[in-house]
Amino acid sequence: MMDKKELKNLDAEALKQEVASLKKELFNLRLTKITGQLKDLSQFRKLRVQIARALTYLNQNQQ
Repeated sequence: MMDKKELKNLDAEALKQEVASLKKELFNLRLTKITGQLKDLSQFRKLRVQIARALTYLNQNQQ
């Protein structure tokens, strides 16, 4: 995962790729949870916050 500064410096296309990657990671995390292998449930929140942050920067770049 990237930090705020790295996300802010990305262009729109790279941000779209990052969002897609994070959503795929969230999907895989859900599958891991279903199988009972996931112990740290806080990863869900961290990923959702990261996705929201990337989408916010993407919307700011488009304006």
